[in-house]
Amino acid sequence: MLAGRRIVLAVSGGVAAFKAAYLARRLVEAGALVETIMTRSSLEFLGPQSLAAITGSHPHLDYFDDEDVSPHTTLARWADAIVVAPATAATLSRIANGLSDDLLSGTVLAFTGPVVAAPAMHTEMWEHAATRRNIALLEGDGVVLVGPVSGPLAGGDEGPGRMAEPEDIVAALQSALGAGSLAGVKVVVSAGGTREPIDPVRFIANRSSGKMGNAIALEAADRGASVVLVTSADAPEHPAIEVVPVETAEEMAAAVWDRAPASDVAVLTAAVADFRPRGPSKGKLRRADGPPDIELEATPDILAGVAGLADRPFLVGFAAEAGPASGAAGKASSKGVDLLVANDISAVGSGFGTDTNAVTVFTPDGSSEEWPTMPKRAVAARLWDRIAEMRASAAP
Repeated sequence: MLAGRRIVLAVSGGVAAFKAAYLARRLVEAGALVETIMTRSSLEFLGPQSLAAITGSHPHLDYFDDEDVSPHTTLARWADAIVVAPATAATLSRIANGLSDDLLSGTVLAFTGPVVAAPAMHTEMWEHAATRRNIALLEGDGVVLVGPVSGPLAGGDEGPGRMAEPEDIVAALQSALGAGSLAGVKVVVSAGGTREPIDPVRFIANRSSGKMGNAIALEAADRGASVVLVTSADAPEHPAIEVVPVETAEEMAAAVWDRAPASDVAVLTAAVADFRPRGPSKGKLRRADGPPDIELEATPDILAGVAGLADRPFLVGFAAEAGPASGAAGKASSKGVDLLVANDISAVGSGFGTDTNAVTVFTPDGSSEEWPTMPKRAVAARLWDRIAEMRASAAP
């Protein structure tokens, strides 16, 4: 759910700031793109290089020593969500009262999306009437508060005021960003490359790893969809994903065509062989007999079969090009899809087996969007966002 999401992690000056490093790591591991803000007092508890090493970018510290002329508005426009952890009493007061006297509070004030705050302070400060008033204001403004919990505090004290654990903060962030946005949606995804037998030992295949299809299936499942993954590759484990293993184009076509009529969305990423040997040998072909004459015949066109359904699902096709992705532009209209996603498999970071992809998305009306190279899970997240937009606009 967090893959490809743009998260600003804002760290204020409390002892719990050390936990922000672990929280940043969890966000990055979940596939999020993370920028950080550190208040001046937080630098007394956590070195900025720690967050830089984890996220890949240096923390933003102040309005006036940042390379950006308006860092608070730039970060606010970039972010999908802001997480304030730890959120000290002073920081909560600034946010609640609309102050902007540091970069953290100014960025939150300029932001219109979900804000998740993890309070951390001594028990007496948490229970003080001023803090209670600020909490009421924050909750009224829609800020999601995680914790605090009871436990050991600074100086040997113990009680409510301890910052929530990073795992709980991540869960709250996922909820705030709309986990479950595909609840009730039925999805079928095809993945991997097919294997077309020449004889019992050999086959015609391609280098498709199935990674892109797996990422799309996982992202849909994490958003609450019920997913059928028809694949010839190793499949991920997820309680919301039903895996249908196949090997040949014929088997994949049968499985997809069986499930597509009952699906709301079909995303066909598989690299299906266009041709197969006609009448494969039942016995192993021998080198001593010389090179065989192999006659090829066309395999079923799975995408066309789904596109031709009377009541077809929202349909996304994939096209692997050995050259510029613009070569697939015409397929968006000729294939009868709602979206066509093309990539240049000869480009660095965009080929078979890579963990990243750089795609161009085409619509039947001829428009296109070039997406930069990003992790395949991030591509999947952005694709599902695009699908959601198009389905919503088409709804009666």
